[in-house]
Amino acid sequence: MTADRTAAFADATEADVRAAFDAENYVAGDEISTTVSLALQLGKPLLVEGEPGAGKTELAKVLAGGFDADLIRLQCYEGLTAESALYEWNYTKQLLTIQAAGGPGSGAADHGTGDEVGSDGSGGNDESTRASESVFAEEFLLERPLLRALRGDRARVLLIDEVDRADEAFEALLLEVLSDFQVSVPELGTVRAETPPVVVITSNRTRGLSDALKRRCLYLHVAPPSLEKERAILERKVPALDGAVAAELCGAAGRLREEPLLKPPGAAETIDWGRAIAALRRDGNGESLDRAEIEHTLGCLLKEVEDIERVDDDLLATLLDAADAARVEADP
Repeated sequence: MTADRTAAFADATEADVRAAFDAENYVAGDEISTTVSLALQLGKPLLVEGEPGAGKTELAKVLAGGFDADLIRLQCYEGLTAESALYEWNYTKQLLTIQAAGGPGSGAADHGTGDEVGSDGSGGNDESTRASESVFAEEFLLERPLLRALRGDRARVLLIDEVDRADEAFEALLLEVLSDFQVSVPELGTVRAETPPVVVITSNRTRGLSDALKRRCLYLHVAPPSLEKERAILERKVPALDGAVAAELCGAAGRLREEPLLKPPGAAETIDWGRAIAALRRDGNGESLDRAEIEHTLGCLLKEVEDIERVDDDLLATLLDAADAARVEADP
C-alpha cells in the first residue's frame, strides 16, 4: 500500500477503502465499499454472509493487504474449543523445565529417601515447587488466533472464518472477547488490546447465528455477482485471459448456476476455470470456447460427481449457447 493510504483503519474513508480494493484487484460495488468503510470508522465487527465462493474470505485478505496490516485467521470447525481459539500452555516445554529442576518425573525420587534438605536447610522440593510455578510464564504461552489478535503494535485484521461451523458455546466465547477486546489469562492477568483489531466474521449460513452476535456487528450480504461484475473480476484476477473468452466463461458459469446442483459454482470457481483455460491457451488464443474445452475442465467448476454427471450433451450445448451469447453481448 502506498504512503498516502497507510492511515489508521479508524480514519479510513470510503475513498481509502476503494483505493485498497483497487490495489488488491478486488471488484466491489457501492454497498460493500460503504459498509466496510462504516465498520472501520465505527470500530464494529463486520459479519459477512453469502454463498460459498462469493468472496467473503477474500474481503478480509484484501483489507489486510490493502492497508498493510497483519492477517490473523481463525478457521472455525465443529468442536472448536476455547483453548484452540485463545491460548494453550506448552505442556512439553513445561514438563522438561520441571524435570530439569528436579521436580516430579525427573527420576530424583529413585535416588534417595525423599527426606533430603537443601544446603540452606530448606526442603529439597522447594526448587521444584518454584519451577512448577515459573512454567506459567510468558515464554510457555502458546498464542492462538484470538489472543494473538489482541496483542501487537501493527494493524491487524482478525478473520473468523465460517463461524457457522462452530457451536453456540464458541459464539458465547466470541461475544465475551469482542465486547471489550480483552481476555483473562489467570496465570498472567488480563490481556487488553491497545488498538482493537479489525474483525471480519464470515458465515455460509449453514445454521442461524445468535441475535447477540448479530447485534454486535455490521451486516453485509455478498450476493452472487452479475455477469458484468463477474467478468470484471475474472479479467482482473486472470489478466492473461482474452476478454471475449472471459465473457464466455462467465456466461456459461451463470447458466450452470440455474441448474439444480448440489454445489453451484461461485465466483471463486469461475476464477479457477479462467486460470485453467488461460493455462491451456498459453498463446492468449481468443477463439470461442469449444465443447471439449468445457467438458474437460468441468472439474474447475463442479466439485460433486453428481453435478458433473448432470452435464449431458444437451446441457453442454446449452452452456455453449450461453457462452456465445455472452461473447456477443460483451463485444457486439
